[in-house]
Amino acid sequence: MSNAKLILSDGSQYDAFSFGYEKSVSGEMVFYTAMTGYPESLSDPSYKGQILIPTYPMIGNYGVPGDKKENGLSRYFESDRIQCTGLVISDYSQKYSHWDSERSLGTWLKTWEVPGLYGIDTRALTKKLREKGAMLGKIVFDGVDPGFYDPDQDNLVEQVSCKEIQTFGSGRYNVLMVDCGMKNNIIRCLLKHDIKVTLVPWDYDFRGADYDGLFISNGPGNPALLTPVIEHLKYALQEDRPIMGICLGHQLMALAAGARTFKMKYGHRGHNQPVIVPGTQKCFITSQNHGFAVEPETLPSDWEAMFVNLNDGTNEGIRHKTKPFFSTQFHPEASSGPVDTESLFAAFADNMVKYKEGQGNG
Repeated sequence: MSNAKLILSDGSQYDAFSFGYEKSVSGEMVFYTAMTGYPESLSDPSYKGQILIPTYPMIGNYGVPGDKKENGLSRYFESDRIQCTGLVISDYSQKYSHWDSERSLGTWLKTWEVPGLYGIDTRALTKKLREKGAMLGKIVFDGVDPGFYDPDQDNLVEQVSCKEIQTFGSGRYNVLMVDCGMKNNIIRCLLKHDIKVTLVPWDYDFRGADYDGLFISNGPGNPALLTPVIEHLKYALQEDRPIMGICLGHQLMALAAGARTFKMKYGHRGHNQPVIVPGTQKCFITSQNHGFAVEPETLPSDWEAMFVNLNDGTNEGIRHKTKPFFSTQFHPEASSGPVDTESLFAAFADNMVKYKEGQGNG
């Protein structure tokens, strides 16, 4: 147990205790409101370059599960490692208990050389970030100052995307998934619908490729930096093959269609974001993790809003009015989180069935 400091870009400092790996790091400070699910959150590639602040005060009480595999994917984690830069919590549970846990949160952090701090009033810290917006921060050990680092200036997707083409499942419908920082549960959900997933690197040129449906995954960072994906998507939008996007994939689809995105004040991160279908009373509770959003008023006339956030009115999904293209800002695969919208994967699969029938391949 060592003393450490958390220093924010506004000059504020917090003394803390360490329970993870002890090295100085820096990144963007963000908070998330989920009460459970830290193994899934910490392994989500969308958190690359960020220092996480859970608002729930006690973390670590159920430990961390083992890394069991199913269908070539980790059963419990959203990627093959911890992705965030650091973790800042209020109270660390030194003892853990769960039927499937194999190690403590602190041990897991040390395995991947990720710092963890406790003893900070994270709810007061969250209030600061809500008032001032997400800001840069650094975790300092032994006076070693890493400087401030802004992850929005880097192509984080390149760091978390797969390097080689991979396949999962053996279903009838072939989905080409562009890996911008994919969560494993997206593939788990797709495999339930007679689908074979071909996972390709973020900058893979899929123009002219053979597939039944195109999927653009979630991922970290500023979507405007991903010019290759946007250009490839512009080509795909001229065709009629089904397309689905999630989170960063949603933003990239909007950019390819001609819309704009913007950096939010502090983003949406948690399991309790309500979204509504425009023109209806149909509301869903969703899992979210993003700092950028789409400007819906910049969408071309052949696109429309599919979901809207009930808290702040921001866009949560778009769809083409005549073609089988849609995307969501939230995570219908959840993990962890509510599964209210998992049916959207079935809708994507139905679009592929209709497309193949229309091609005379039904």
